[in-house]
Amino acid sequence: MAFHAQAIRRAGSAALDLACIAAGRFDGFWELKLAPWDTAAGWLIVEEAGGVVTDLAGGPYNIHSPHILATNGLIHAEMTRIFAATDPLCES
Repeated sequence: MAFHAQAIRRAGSAALDLACIAAGRFDGFWELKLAPWDTAAGWLIVEEAGGVVTDLAGGPYNIHSPHILATNGLIHAEMTRIFAATDPLCES
């Protein structure tokens, strides 16, 4: 992803990063190996704000998914494509 993005920032909290997606401060967010409590509230906030939340391969996200991809919706297909082409976690 570093080769395809203008910048990558990480605040250290998945919940905060997801809130930044919902608020329009970030365009996209992904993270690996998360627990349900890391994403539950942020997932809802992003979707209520009109964003998109899936697993890294673009499949439906659920509370027990260890990996998350969240965007404002405008770049979701492109991020999914990049992960599918470069990340072995997306091979399902």
